[in-house]
Amino acid sequence: MYSKQKNNAIFVQNLTILKITFLGTGTSQGIPIIGSKHPVCLSENPKDKRLRVSVLVAWDDYTYLIDCGPDFRQQMLKANCTKIDGIVFTHEHFDHVAGLEDIRPLCYMHGDMNVYAHKRVVKSIKHRFDYIFKTENKYPGAPSIVTNVIENKPFELSGLEVVPINVNHHFVQVFGFRFKDFAYLTDVKTVEDAEIEKLKHLEVLVVNALRIEPHISHFNLEEALQFIEIVNPKKAYLTHISHLLGFHDAVQQKLPENVFLAYDGLQITL
Repeated sequence: MYSKQKNNAIFVQNLTILKITFLGTGTSQGIPIIGSKHPVCLSENPKDKRLRVSVLVAWDDYTYLIDCGPDFRQQMLKANCTKIDGIVFTHEHFDHVAGLEDIRPLCYMHGDMNVYAHKRVVKSIKHRFDYIFKTENKYPGAPSIVTNVIENKPFELSGLEVVPINVNHHFVQVFGFRFKDFAYLTDVKTVEDAEIEKLKHLEVLVVNALRIEPHISHFNLEEALQFIEIVNPKKAYLTHISHLLGFHDAVQQKLPENVFLAYDGLQITL
């Protein structure tokens, strides 16, 4: 077994099998959008129905959640997931954090929930969910959370090294994350060269592709495909998709052979 020593922690890397579950692959409003008559919103194909974006990353006996949006409860029930070891946040926007209240049953069963985020995101969460973090007269039903501030440098989750990837979501800083040879980036518009270097030699890259037309704060399809070509992973999956990208099956037919549209419930192992 290969391992490496770093900052007094041992990270066992090469024999670890990652299992990725896409809980949600939609944009901030999800698909279908309430009241929309757009053909994609009316589609009966389950792959065209997208909850807000989130994934589970599991290895050994550990499971971590990336982002906890407003569909979290529904997603966990659908995935039959009853325990997570922590939540890693990309940024503080509503569609990525609004489900935090729904971790209550997990806290009741398993104790305090560790969350990992940029210090700005931790501050935002503590403001938005101030009742959770009260030190006096805390409501007894509130979840119990331990916050862990992460910076743009590797950190450990249950023996595995995680590498943050610093990207820009228009004017908002966002973290993507690399676990072994898997990287997950959402809400990306620009990435500096030094951060792209962290993404070399990937088995799987997940990146946002909002729609066909350009957008101020997200990759559109053309930009996502250009970025994939630069990073050059073995496989890539597109996520954070709006109805304006088109029907799942129709878009998939036009993609390069190593690029795939993710969909809710998709599981991959590497």
